[in-house]
Amino acid sequence: MRSVAPPFVDGAGQRVAELIHLLHQGAPADDFARRLAEVEALPDDIAAKSMLAETVRMAMAIRNRLELQQQRERGMLAVIDSAQALSSRLDLQSLLAALVQRARNLLGSDIAWLSIYDTDRGEFHVLAADGAMQQATSGMVARHDRGVASVVMSTRLPFMTPDYLHDARFEHDAALDAAFQDEGIAALVGVPLVWDGEVTGLLFVADRYHRLHTAQSIAILCTLATHGAVALKNARDFERANAALRDADQARAELERHVRSIQAATDAHEQLTSLLARGASLSTLCESVARLLGGSVLVLDEASQAVSAAAAPGYAGPGASGHAPHGPRSAEVARALRQSRETGRSVLAWQQDDESCRVMPVIGGDDLLGAALLFHGGTLEEIAIRTFERSASVIGVVLLSRQRLEASKSHDASDLLRSLVWPRQGELSELMGRADHHGVDLSRPLALMLVEVDGPSAAYAARRFRTTRPLANALVDDLDGTLVILCGATGALDARQAVSAWARGELRAAHRGVLSRPIGGPAEIPALYATLGRALPVLRRIGVQGQIVNQNELALYSTLFETHDQSSLDSFLQATIGPLISLDRKRNAELAPTLLCYFDHNQNAKTTAQRLGIHVNTVRQRLATIETLLGHWGQASRALEIHIALRLWHLSAPSA
Repeated sequence: MRSVAPPFVDGAGQRVAELIHLLHQGAPADDFARRLAEVEALPDDIAAKSMLAETVRMAMAIRNRLELQQQRERGMLAVIDSAQALSSRLDLQSLLAALVQRARNLLGSDIAWLSIYDTDRGEFHVLAADGAMQQATSGMVARHDRGVASVVMSTRLPFMTPDYLHDARFEHDAALDAAFQDEGIAALVGVPLVWDGEVTGLLFVADRYHRLHTAQSIAILCTLATHGAVALKNARDFERANAALRDADQARAELERHVRSIQAATDAHEQLTSLLARGASLSTLCESVARLLGGSVLVLDEASQAVSAAAAPGYAGPGASGHAPHGPRSAEVARALRQSRETGRSVLAWQQDDESCRVMPVIGGDDLLGAALLFHGGTLEEIAIRTFERSASVIGVVLLSRQRLEASKSHDASDLLRSLVWPRQGELSELMGRADHHGVDLSRPLALMLVEVDGPSAAYAARRFRTTRPLANALVDDLDGTLVILCGATGALDARQAVSAWARGELRAAHRGVLSRPIGGPAEIPALYATLGRALPVLRRIGVQGQIVNQNELALYSTLFETHDQSSLDSFLQATIGPLISLDRKRNAELAPTLLCYFDHNQNAKTTAQRLGIHVNTVRQRLATIETLLGHWGQASRALEIHIALRLWHLSAPSA
């Protein structure tokens, strides 16, 4: 409790002592005002009245100076305390919150906020606020050329207004005025946060009543803003340093991961090279690649037939086991394979659920030997993709080695077949001995078959029939891009069925071929080979697909149409039997098959009816309709022309 001075009594000395006592006790200004009133109430005839009044006023001035000094001391202590607190904060958001809270508390204001300057947009955005009641206050945006911000930006000095909304010293911003009105802001003072000569932000304090701040308050706020600018820079530098440190850590971790990946790729390459050097089988190689990449590997030949497969332990993806040469994913795999050949890199063919299929062509020299398919769960790293691509090269070496080994084994058979079709055959006894070794008896009737396949090469077809689907007692090889088969005449039909079944079933590819009539000995083979070779283009021109026809059946057409192209043959068919074909397509009238059967059975209606399983009157009705469509065809030349056209139409029709 502050002691109370005794009443002012007569005696100048004692009154001065009382004033000193009040100053010592830190008495409020009211006590000094009361003493001054007592002195001024003394009679005027007291000589010391004026001196006493002046003494009291001096005491009051001293008291005011002491109070000012104390205020300054408290302000400086508060600033020092704030500087210490701000300098200890490096978290940017925490720093800004502490800064505005200090500013509000030091000045005893209702609201405080801090805005950071966005140089790209020329706007100040509020990043921290304290004491605001409206949500919009915390999200205020002020243009650099509007409001108090425009004055502070241009002067780099503090600015104070006791009545912001009615102050005409600056250009107002309607949106900002609305926010201030909603918040109830009247008085406002703003000071700049300056660093390196540039305004980086603004610190505001505001009150909901008209108020003028003292110079000391403004000075304290400026000092706080200066501390805040330094602390803000330090916090930003700290954040950048931390970000750089994090980036460095990430880069180091990425580098370590990359080094490990490179080491793994090197180990994988050494492992694959070692397997290749030891002559490992294709299945062993696939198992190694599957384990290295943690998935399953499928190797296809050039006809998309699976030749080897393997899966890593524990990998249960269904992709490899569900693959089929002509399955639902075959088109995607084919597209990816074409793209991969263009780019020289593996291509993602498809992705479903957690499994993906990556495709890489297997090349041997200049030829496509097949494809390697990798089925994998998740995402493959670039190093793993490179490892898969290198493994495709190793697989290519193995496949090429296998092909050469197979070619070496079948070299004698291939050389023998080439010798037999060559005009200069060589010693017959030697040829017969070599043919006996391969199960072909040249002393008995023989048959020669030439086949074209749309899709895989004839070399692939020859390899296929020599290894996986061998033909008994036959010589098989690729001669000038054509599959050539020489066998005994008694086994010719079986060989034709085997080739057709393979082309339709496994390849699903169009094929055409010609099977010779039986010949008596090897001396006839060269001329027969040349004749059949000329017949194949005829089959192609007349549109034969999926058939291997007999030489006898083709002989007439080879003579007539060897020099004709597809368009001229189409014109011939249209001009000769076009109306029949058209009506058959529209109404399924079966006129063309009926007329062909009629010609093939010596133009006998009864036999034709029996052959077709219909009534003889039906045959006669159809013949009448045919004559209406084609005109009279009773002349021998006209009948021959129509018969040939029907035969060509029958050959070119899709096989059942």
